[in-house]
Amino acid sequence: MTCPDWPLCNGHLLPRLDGGVIYEWSHRLVALILGFVLCGTLVSALRLRQRIPGLTTVLRLLGVVFLLQVALGGLTVQLGNRPDSVVYHWATAMAFLATVTVLALLALFQPSQPLRWTFSVRLLSLAAFTAMAAMCAGAYVSSSGAGLACPTIPGCSSTSFWGGDGVQTLQGVQMLHRALAGLFFVTASWALFVTLKQGGRGRWVALLGFALLLLQIALGSANVLAQLPIGLREAHAANAAATFMVFVIAAFLEALALATPNEGQYE
Repeated sequence: MTCPDWPLCNGHLLPRLDGGVIYEWSHRLVALILGFVLCGTLVSALRLRQRIPGLTTVLRLLGVVFLLQVALGGLTVQLGNRPDSVVYHWATAMAFLATVTVLALLALFQPSQPLRWTFSVRLLSLAAFTAMAAMCAGAYVSSSGAGLACPTIPGCSSTSFWGGDGVQTLQGVQMLHRALAGLFFVTASWALFVTLKQGGRGRWVALLGFALLLLQIALGSANVLAQLPIGLREAHAANAAATFMVFVIAAFLEALALATPNEGQYE
């Protein structure tokens, strides 16, 4: 909120870069540059849309998600970083990241056949979805000031595991975030087991994603125990996005139309 207006910052296109203004204004500058890069990417990719199945759909989705993200960024400023607007902004950012990742993978592998929707792909996609849900709850925790509402791990406090009454309380929001993180752990474990057993192409990437998930749990616990130092908070957010992206990549690799020794076993 060092830039309380949008699209200008303190009434200027190029404000004085004092204090936190440099971070917020730099964020907007990078987003603007990204818009130009995205335009070039869309033009280049349109030339390949006849050769790569599904590319046209991904390009349309990418354009819509980017415009929505820009609009939500402005709305978040207008609403003063209200927790619900921060959640929508973060969720759309992750959707944009996933779409760009899929576009890059399509350009890299250029599959000639449509991607397969096998059981392992469904599980890896479910793991990525639960990761996003946990991140959205985490965004609400951060923006609502609920980061230290529950001072113990894994329960909320020494007297009550689930904390306050329902998700309307800060403790309830914090425990919802932890519950979704636990669900992510379960779905990621299941997806990893099936992917390794099936011997698919994404199994090693899924293993990397699970390792990042374990690191994410450690970072989350450390944040609570260390009283939310800024370095750990940013590491927690960055690793969350990386974990999500790795599971998206694993799902894509599993979906490639390449035969494996166990193909069809879980379909």
